[in-house]
Amino acid sequence: MAKMNAVGWFDINVDDMERAVAFYEAMLGAKLDPMVDPTGETQMMSFPAEMSAYGAGGALTKAPYAAPGIGGTVLYFMVEDCATQQQRVAEAGGCVVRPKFSIGDFGWVLLCKDTEGNIVGFNSMK
Repeated sequence: MAKMNAVGWFDINVDDMERAVAFYEAMLGAKLDPMVDPTGETQMMSFPAEMSAYGAGGALTKAPYAAPGIGGTVLYFMVEDCATQQQRVAEAGGCVVRPKFSIGDFGWVLLCKDTEGNIVGFNSMK
């Protein structure tokens, strides 16, 4: 069996889809697209993804069986320079949890709280 990456997809749970979409579009400088949930149970907005490329695709998800919150999983978005996201976060409706800091050979990380109360990370090499 071929080796696979540990993550194949991610959902970020939200309470207010419109507010969350505005936050992530502002932070990433990219448009999220509506996505059909085959079960009809959830509202979803997909992050830009090339499913055949390295990494994982994912979506903002509003579902009756899940809620956003602090303390669980932290996702790290790859960006050019996370100082840019640090400058954008307050205007986008979030807040900085830990300002840009070095993680040695693996670059730099910024930790933020989104509009829904989730902690998310942004990782860059500069």
